[in-house]
Amino acid sequence: MNVVGSSVQRSDGAAKVRGEAVFGVDLTVQGMLHARLLRAPVAAGNIRHIDTKAAAASEGVRDVVTGAEVRNDRTGVAVFDNPLFATDYISYEGEPIAAVVADTPELAEAAIRKIELKIEEVTPVATPEQALAPNSRLVHPSWGEFGTVGGIDFNRDGNIVAEILSDQDDVDAVFERADRVIEGVYRTPRQYQAYLEPKMALATYEAGRYTVQVSHQYPFRVRDRLAQVLDVPKSAIRIVGHHIGGGFGAKLDLGLEPYAAILARRTRRPVKMVNNAEEERLTAPCRENATVKIRSAVMNDGTILAQDVDVVFDSGAYANNHPATASIPMFMYGSIYRVGTARIRNRLVYTNTAPTGAFRGVSGPYLVFAAERNMDQIANALGRDRREYRLAMLAEDGHKMLNGQTLEELSILHQAFGLVEAQAPWAEQGKGKLRGVGMAAAIWLTNPQPGQATVKLNEDGTLTVVTAATDSGSGAVFTGLRQIAAEGLGIPADQVIITMPDTDAAGFDAGSQGSRTTHVTGRAVLDATAEVREKVVEKAAAMLEAAKEDIVIEDGAVHVAGVPEMSINLADVAMAATFSNGPIAATGSYTTPPPPHDPSRTKGMLFSTWPTPTYHVHLAEVTVDPVTGRVTVERYVIAQEVGRTINPDAVKGQVLGGVAQGLGYTLWERVDIEAGRYVQRNFESHGLPLASDMPDVEFVLMEHPEAAGPYGAKGIAEPSIIPVAAAIANAVSDAIGAPIDDIPITPEAVLDVLGR
Repeated sequence: MNVVGSSVQRSDGAAKVRGEAVFGVDLTVQGMLHARLLRAPVAAGNIRHIDTKAAAASEGVRDVVTGAEVRNDRTGVAVFDNPLFATDYISYEGEPIAAVVADTPELAEAAIRKIELKIEEVTPVATPEQALAPNSRLVHPSWGEFGTVGGIDFNRDGNIVAEILSDQDDVDAVFERADRVIEGVYRTPRQYQAYLEPKMALATYEAGRYTVQVSHQYPFRVRDRLAQVLDVPKSAIRIVGHHIGGGFGAKLDLGLEPYAAILARRTRRPVKMVNNAEEERLTAPCRENATVKIRSAVMNDGTILAQDVDVVFDSGAYANNHPATASIPMFMYGSIYRVGTARIRNRLVYTNTAPTGAFRGVSGPYLVFAAERNMDQIANALGRDRREYRLAMLAEDGHKMLNGQTLEELSILHQAFGLVEAQAPWAEQGKGKLRGVGMAAAIWLTNPQPGQATVKLNEDGTLTVVTAATDSGSGAVFTGLRQIAAEGLGIPADQVIITMPDTDAAGFDAGSQGSRTTHVTGRAVLDATAEVREKVVEKAAAMLEAAKEDIVIEDGAVHVAGVPEMSINLADVAMAATFSNGPIAATGSYTTPPPPHDPSRTKGMLFSTWPTPTYHVHLAEVTVDPVTGRVTVERYVIAQEVGRTINPDAVKGQVLGGVAQGLGYTLWERVDIEAGRYVQRNFESHGLPLASDMPDVEFVLMEHPEAAGPYGAKGIAEPSIIPVAAAIANAVSDAIGAPIDDIPITPEAVLDVLGR
């Protein structure tokens, strides 16, 4: 049965189309109360007075809490810097100061408005440049007291949350030998994830345990972080997942869960919380804004002797997960091109703005944007064709990254360049006035963190997969895992049931992030299904009085090879096993082992390898309107390597979705910050791309099965967003004959360059 490789309909599809699927915001339980947060109205300030008496006396109010009434220790994923409530000073607009729980959301909101709050506003540290300036005010004066996970030294200092350096001391001497130095400064903004379902939490407290129902990408992260905040054992918390109305990385850490849990414990009633649209925009952990400076030491024959890269990105008011993502620049430079030696300095800084966080392809889009813009500029300075120059500089199999890890399959990237060329010959693109062509190449990782799944054969012959893996819309669970299990046992995919996440019932899973679900949790499903199959074969062989090697399972039945009449249903095998040896079930676990590398090559990295890489080349052709400055994407071509395609339609959807988000980031979306506060506060002013803005994306899938992956699968969901900004900026720069090194590439920016 060839289930893998088929476009099987996802199991949640019909319910979602009909409006029957239950999302977190849809939840309701008997006796439920509703809570709202009082959030800071300024970007920075000192709290001089807070009075909650009037709020507490308001109609329908059951409780009011501030940091004075509850445990308010600083916690965090990597740096313990984040309090539950601001009590002395405010670090960003939208920071929680108090919570009110009442009979209805409207009564809670009305009570919030009665809290007396006096703030002495101070000038915010609004940009990374301000944060790094000499004698800058500290965003957190007590930063030196903040602990870190495992006591790790992130090279923190004042407003620097983390600093990571590559160990390359000879770069300056190499630059002295260069014929020329090509340098550029590349600036990118924040990007809002723009998911449809706001953050929510529904908490209950019973018999000393918290149960929190969520729409979250990473239930076990919620459990572990909530235990940290509440100072209780992890086993005292149960997280139950539901359908997720999008996340794209924004739902990987705590949101409303701790407030709902505390209020449920205090009131002994279920408490539900849902952010409104403005709260989402104020507090969503957007992709970080960043500035990348690159200096390349180049010889006249095109040889790159060295690169010196300085990356500064904005963490906002708290560290979030960034000390981990701060490692990524070490894998973006000196990896696919031969650049001699490279020195990387990466600084993550505090500002008085909303904390930033994960967004599809964390850090990758702006790092590749800078790297590939610099490659174009080198080629132009040398008078070389930009595609030809990339191919001349492209590394070969066996090339070592800065961490000492060997890339064994860089030849896939060579193949990708060839496939794009066959689809859209470079010499034929970008012809005409204000018409340009650009390309970009990248590698991307598959997140290695662990996953587990239990597969059990039900007494009616169906399979149930019990896992805490979440499906935030990609189909990785509701198509990918189902198809892997179905293929493994030889049954149709519609005979596989996937449970919703429940940390009490399922083993640990690292959540919907980093393209890991199909590869990692899929491998766990495959291993568990293989064990179930062995048990079925053993039981069926005894029932059919045949040798195990002669047993064949297909289409929900078991028969003897060559003797089709000697056949029994899987349901009969399951029933016989259940009432003799016991139910047939198995559990599989998997985490990607780290590839060999040299950890001494870099300092301060929270993760030091680039596991299960995939390879990608994008080409864009654009036109520029000389009157309006509008950029139109006329053609977009991708060669993307996926390992093995589990579901072609799902892969296509992920590729197109990534390109759409990349185009929005590059051309239209606005997340401007003035004095530490967001300017755009609704979708109308945000500028998300519409279907009419999308080009007809042409893509070629390259399959190079990964031995460790289920049926060869690698990661798919993230990579298609990574090279988009670089390819488009290179094309626009080609069209107008001048460099575009900042995004978004607005009409105003284009007209400014054309008018010079």
